[in-house]
Amino acid sequence: VKEPIRTFAVGFSDREANELAYARLAARAVGAEHREVVVAPAEFFGALPQLLWHEDEPIRFPSSIALYFVSRLARDHVKVVLTGEGADELFLGYERYWVTAWNERLGRAYWDLTPRALQGKVKGLVGRLPKSVRRYAARTFLAVGPVPRELFFDNWAIFPLALQPPLLSDPDLLSARDPYAEGLRAYEEAAGGTLERMSYADVQTYLVELLMKQDQMSMAASIESRVPYLDHEFVEHVAAIPGRNKLHGWHTKAALRAALRDLVPREILTRRKMGFPVPVNRWFRNRFWPVVREFVLGPRALERGLFQEPFLRRLAEEHRAGTWEHGLRLWLLVNLEIWQRIFVDGEEVADVMRPVAGTCASSG
Repeated sequence: VKEPIRTFAVGFSDREANELAYARLAARAVGAEHREVVVAPAEFFGALPQLLWHEDEPIRFPSSIALYFVSRLARDHVKVVLTGEGADELFLGYERYWVTAWNERLGRAYWDLTPRALQGKVKGLVGRLPKSVRRYAARTFLAVGPVPRELFFDNWAIFPLALQPPLLSDPDLLSARDPYAEGLRAYEEAAGGTLERMSYADVQTYLVELLMKQDQMSMAASIESRVPYLDHEFVEHVAAIPGRNKLHGWHTKAALRAALRDLVPREILTRRKMGFPVPVNRWFRNRFWPVVREFVLGPRALERGLFQEPFLRRLAEEHRAGTWEHGLRLWLLVNLEIWQRIFVDGEEVADVMRPVAGTCASSG
């Protein structure tokens, strides 16, 4: 390579959402010319309406905003960037893979031997556990059923099916479409066991959303992006590797880590996966509570009549009090309201954040 490798990273001032130290470590290991950007929360929310306009729909992933800022940094130095989308789906990198496999393995005897009535009582007891325990127990075989719809799809949904009746004002919306139909179809048609089926279902559904996010945010910053992990020959090769070689207990992406052990620093290979952390949970609980108050609980949002006000207030109040983390749910509701103000009400993008102007500075 004639030119030096150039790497780019994005982070936040919040310690729990800042992986820049590891990005620097990786860059040094390969001798890269490294650059990074730290995004302030006000910049993050200030950019939201414009980026939502670019995406044409509510932004599901808070990391989309961070992706835009790092793409904007990169465009000043390169014309095309390589990104890592696809690695988690192909190599079983998500927490939900090992948790689902664990649930299936340990739950089989429980579901077969425990009377249905007793299972219902145990599920009720899980709901009354202290928050610190309940947040984990609620995802286990003690609280979810043995079928893929419950064990894998609904168990990891932001708004699982049980939350939709108290949320939606129109009961007809509950039966309008099966939100898991496409994923279940892919799961059932896949070859192999549970690990292989989960991987294939995510490649066919979840990864599609990630790729759209990655493409739209990079194009919003006027830079091209490519996904080398999704080269079709590479995908075919990795798909032939048994799931048991990719997931060792709760150690994710085992095959990829093994392949890179002589290239990647040990501190990175052995650390727990964080995903693409954005601290919306903390932001919505503190300084950026006004964003929730305006776009979820405000008069304009409530007058649309899409959602039941008591449930919205419960979500917001539980989150603000710290009794439960509803950050991603509130994020989706905020995005939906901003989307409606732009695309339904015809409000100018530059005007959308005016009601919370004291909280969110504009961002160019």
